[in-house]
Formats: sequence, C-alpha cells, structure tokens
Amino acid sequence: MATRAAAKAGGDDDIPLLDDLMPWSVRPLRTGRPWVTAPDAGSLKARWERLVRAEAAERERLFRPTRSRTPQTPVAALPGQATSTGRFARETGPCPEPVRILHGPFDEQWLLPDHRLIDAARPELWRVADGQQLFVVEHGCVPQDTGPALSVTALLPDGHSPAGRPGRIRPLYRRPGGLEPNLTPGLLTLLRARHGDAVTDRSVLAWTLAAARPSPAGCVVPLPADPERWSAGVELGQELLRLQLRGARGGERPRLPGGRRPYVRAAVPPVPTALEYDPDDETLTLGTGRISPVPAGAWEFRVGGVRMLELWFERRAAAAGAQDMDGLEAVGPRAWPQEWTSELLELIAVLALLDGLRPRQEGLTDGPQITADDLRAAGVLPVPATARRPASVLDHQEEGPDGQFALL
Repeated sequence: MATRAAAKAGGDDDIPLLDDLMPWSVRPLRTGRPWVTAPDAGSLKARWERLVRAEAAERERLFRPTRSRTPQTPVAALPGQATSTGRFARETGPCPEPVRILHGPFDEQWLLPDHRLIDAARPELWRVADGQQLFVVEHGCVPQDTGPALSVTALLPDGHSPAGRPGRIRPLYRRPGGLEPNLTPGLLTLLRARHGDAVTDRSVLAWTLAAARPSPAGCVVPLPADPERWSAGVELGQELLRLQLRGARGGERPRLPGGRRPYVRAAVPPVPTALEYDPDDETLTLGTGRISPVPAGAWEFRVGGVRMLELWFERRAAAAGAQDMDGLEAVGPRAWPQEWTSELLELIAVLALLDGLRPRQEGLTDGPQITADDLRAAGVLPVPATARRPASVLDHQEEGPDGQFALL
C-alpha cells in the first residue's frame, strides 16, 4: 500500500511497478573492502600475493576487518567457485581466478570471488549465474535525471549506484539453465492473449528496457494494450539489449559506423591526470592523449546525474596513481594499460549508440495501457509471496565453513 501511494504521488498511480512484474530481486553486493575489486585482474592477483605473504598482524591490517568479515570469520564457499573455506588467517594458497563483473551501470571490472573477503556477496545470485542468465539492474530514482532507469548485463553485477541510491538486481531466470522466468505468475499468459504467442521472457525483458522509467516508488513499466506498440518496443528493446551485452551470448560487439568511429589520435600518457571534452571538434583528451571523434551524446550520457565517461576515467586514474596509498589499494598498474584504452573506445561506442536510440523511446508508452488494475482483475496481481523468494536450486552439496558440507 505504501509503495503504491508513493507511485501515485509521483503521477504513475496505475502503471505496474517493475517490482510487480519481476518480483524476485536481490540487494546490491557489499564488498566491505575496496581492494577486492579493480579495473584489471593483475592488480587483484598481486594484492592477494602481498596479503597471504604478510605476517599475522600485517595481514589483519591489510585485510581491513569489518563486523561481517575478519581473517578469522568462518564462511561457506561461493556457489560455483572452487575457493577454500578455511579461515583466511591460515590461507597460503594461490589466488583464485578473478571474475569479470559489472561495477555500476557501464563499468566492467574484476572481483576476487572469495566469500571470505566479501561482506555480502549475495550467494543467491551466484547460484543462478550461468551462460543463459541475464541480470536487470535498477539505478534508483534521482530528481530530474534523464538517464536510463535500468541496465542489463550477462556479467554478475554488483548493483553499485553512481548517485548513491542503489536499486535492486533482478535475474531474468530463477533457476540455472534459463529455467523459470522471474516474471510474476500469469503475466506471460496475459501478454500472449493481448499480443500473440510470440511473447517470451526475452521479449518482456526487451520491452522493459525500452519503456521503463524511474518513479519515487521504484521503477515503473507501462504495458501497451495494442500489439503494434508492443512490437515496436520489443524491437527497440532488443537493440538496447544487444548494445548493453557487448557481444555476450553470441552477439556482435558494438561499433560505430566507420565515419563516426573514435580513434586514438595521440597516445594516452602513463598517468593521465585529467579528462576533458571539446565539443567543437568532438575530442576527448586524457592528459596529452587524444581520442576523436567522440559524439557529444556519449560524453553527456549520464546515469543518476553522473557522466559515465567521467566516472569510468576517475576510477582508473585513481587506480593508476594509487602507489602512495597505505594498503592493498596501492597495489596496481604503474602506468595506463593499453587494454583500458581499448575498453574506453568500446564504451564510447556503446554510449553513443544508446544515446542515438533515445528518440525512438519518446512517445513509445503513449496510448492505451494494461494498467495495474487490469493485472489485478486478471489475477496476476497481487504477486504471490513465493515469487518474491529465490527458488530452491541446490542440486549438489555446497561446501560450508572449514570444509564442512551444508545439509540439504
């Protein structure tokens, strides 16, 4: 009742909430210590080596204990990760292979997948992360924000919010193998009755990407009553999805057309100290490095009021110049790696292409709609309590603390 009242105050009184359409959601990860993530995998391996070679008192200091994790905390293994469950104070083994994650909306980084190092790793997400899974990430509601309400990734997302207002992480599937869509029971049946048997969980995701918008109550998703707008929105959403997946799941990596493709005109220096943009000649400068052409839409692309290119650069500039810090964050590249420049070129292309699709989103949700009242009348709402809880997906034993196995 409270959330619906809040939605009404925001002018979206009878538009379904995403929380009602994709009811199972998980809070963002909470690492508890910044050194377990990095823009490059090599830094994480070097940090691990320094940590496990340190003497007890120094290891404790470098670890950065919290109420949830200390070197003595007993913790179960993360699902799907073959890491030790012994107390970290006794750890002497090799570094676990870092995993690629989505840090916030558009920043692909790396994480040490060791449950002993992460305050709240959300194991329920790791259990369903596989080659078929997609994750929807809400960005939170920021007044006057013109950026997208959602992003989608094939990577494990941490749900970090650029504006400090985290939303929720919503897997598309409740079980591994692309089984049991995370859609409220009866929704697919209702949409197929309106728009045809071609409606699938992926087309619902595509429409959601194209039509969702933030509200004070949470993300809202207008549902069209006419098949023509549904088809147009699904087609647009599929293009948005392709761009955000960046080649994952068999797709092509995003590229701007030849005449608009950004190139490195002057090499990025070892430690670039500033990022600037010249709109007149569409040039992005990183210290003495120059990249052009960079469309203005890519430079101005914001989420939660924050420019994505500036945020991406600030994180890497900090990592490349952190040698004077006291702690494991100081372990990082001493010069700007070439792969970061390649990642930047791709991010520019992604943001520019996403910006170019915005005009097609305008007016998409105008016209007759399937309202929240319609969903209640059809018995789709209210959402059953079981749909808001994770499915029981354990088909094997998971190793508990100190090598013990959990009872199923």
